[in-house]
Amino acid sequence: MDDGKPKLRHLLEAESRALGFCAFGIAPAEAAPESGRRLQEWLATGAHGGMIWMEETADRRASPTGLWPDVKSVIALGMSYAPGRDPLALADHPDKGRISVYAQGGDYHDTVKKALKGLARWLVAQVPSELKVFVDTAPVMEKPLSEAAGLGWQGKHTNLVSRQHGNWLFLGAIYTTLELEPDVPHRGHCGSCTACQTACPTNAFPAPYRLDARKCISYLTIEHKGPIPEEFRTAIGNRIYGCDDCLAVCPWNRFASAAHTHKAFAPRAELTAPDLASLLDLDDGGFRQVFSGSPIKRIGRNRMVRNAAIAAGNSGEMRLIPALDRLTGDDDPVVVEAARWALDQLRRAPADR
Repeated sequence: MDDGKPKLRHLLEAESRALGFCAFGIAPAEAAPESGRRLQEWLATGAHGGMIWMEETADRRASPTGLWPDVKSVIALGMSYAPGRDPLALADHPDKGRISVYAQGGDYHDTVKKALKGLARWLVAQVPSELKVFVDTAPVMEKPLSEAAGLGWQGKHTNLVSRQHGNWLFLGAIYTTLELEPDVPHRGHCGSCTACQTACPTNAFPAPYRLDARKCISYLTIEHKGPIPEEFRTAIGNRIYGCDDCLAVCPWNRFASAAHTHKAFAPRAELTAPDLASLLDLDDGGFRQVFSGSPIKRIGRNRMVRNAAIAAGNSGEMRLIPALDRLTGDDDPVVVEAARWALDQLRRAPADR
């Protein structure tokens, strides 16, 4: 007798598409059993840097049942933010700040969570059950679970890669007490390609499928709170928030289309190529105004100005010297140190040419 599960799955996927998700799959709660062990091995090397919360939540992060013992199935979902322009185009414009594609539009936390809650309400209305929704603010291993649910595979750069959407996906998950029919896990398709590994400006990949966050520009410009180690400053170039290099060069992106990008992630004009001079002059109020509604707002003014100062030091732009001079009197010692380094770089630059 037909128990209605195939029909429910079909309707559930259709509803997810209507809510803006472009990728959908289901995995059993016990999927990806090796992810917990790999996480512990990675943490043991210290490669997570200052992300102490990953240590503190490791047991809950290791498996869905570690976070919620009653979970039976994981509904994995992806929302596209595929760019409509070359993410690396600003490499030749050192007076502009480079912001990672994912942060040029609206805050994905808000958009993805709203859609997840909408899908959860729909599911409960069809079949009464318990469930929980997650974006990336909870200890959930979205990438291995998405691989287990058939959305794609974790590439050599450790991010999820989709045959249809490249590596431009925001991931979300719904944990449910329902036993839903799972999808077939996705096999990897990186083959012998090493494009993402060789593209990394700071050699943050000690081996394929393994990232040392302490060397990653995304970590250094977003998560790292203190002075950026000098050994990485030149390689950072004009990146002021995140880095897209390993993502941008993935050959699977040729199948991705900006036509599938959720409208909430359309880039804001002021975030596509911000002038470094304006960023160096930001006070706290100005920072909140410029980055309102953006995921960038969570790093705060001081970290953004620190990043802009490093980029200014790499720019060769003498017109930025007055702004950097002003920052040597800033209230934040990390900003002051970055400004002094940048001034030293610029004042030495003419002699080096």
